[in-house]
Amino acid sequence: MNVSIERKRTDCAALPKGWQREEVLRKTGLSAGKVDVYYYSRAMRSDTSLIPPIRQTASIFKQPVTVVRSQEPDNAKAKRELQHGSQVKPKQLFWEKRLENLGASNTHNEEIGSIELPKRLRPIGPGIRETTVLQSLATALHHNTLPVTGQTASKTSLNTNAGVFTNPHQPLMTNVTITEEDVKRQEERVQYARLRLQEALRA
Repeated sequence: MNVSIERKRTDCAALPKGWQREEVLRKTGLSAGKVDVYYYSRAMRSDTSLIPPIRQTASIFKQPVTVVRSQEPDNAKAKRELQHGSQVKPKQLFWEKRLENLGASNTHNEEIGSIELPKRLRPIGPGIRETTVLQSLATALHHNTLPVTGQTASKTSLNTNAGVFTNPHQPLMTNVTITEEDVKRQEERVQYARLRLQEALRA
């Protein structure tokens, strides 16, 4: 069964320049009188070919906006166009504070006790708690490709202007250097815990 249709394509002022609206009217058939609406771009370009907009800042130099993509483009040309900036998504400053006052519970809905950090791991920054340090430290150990050292800025500068001197890629703790003695003490604690576990399994 042949269906007769009528197409009508017009420019759409509500869409960006280059886009058209097409109305398809079905004249015959079971759906006669029905109108389907489609939108087309005359440019037919992918987003990777677009030039990033210029930052609207007071700088005298033109600074293009960095394009951050969650998926790698397939063609080599698009990859070359994206080499102007880093593709790593920026980290939000003090994101760990959103997890404050949240704790783990066992199957009986009883809150599990908090973990005490070693004395050398001291929190640094405005209103930073030990639990916040633990969250930021665990994230840094799992995701950082750089060495985890803690904040390198002084406590005075961080308290003066934390938004400027805080390094979002490092945990919110004072600068710590792990020595060979620290590693040996931790190895002894692990061996002692394994011995206790063996004795518990034998009992």
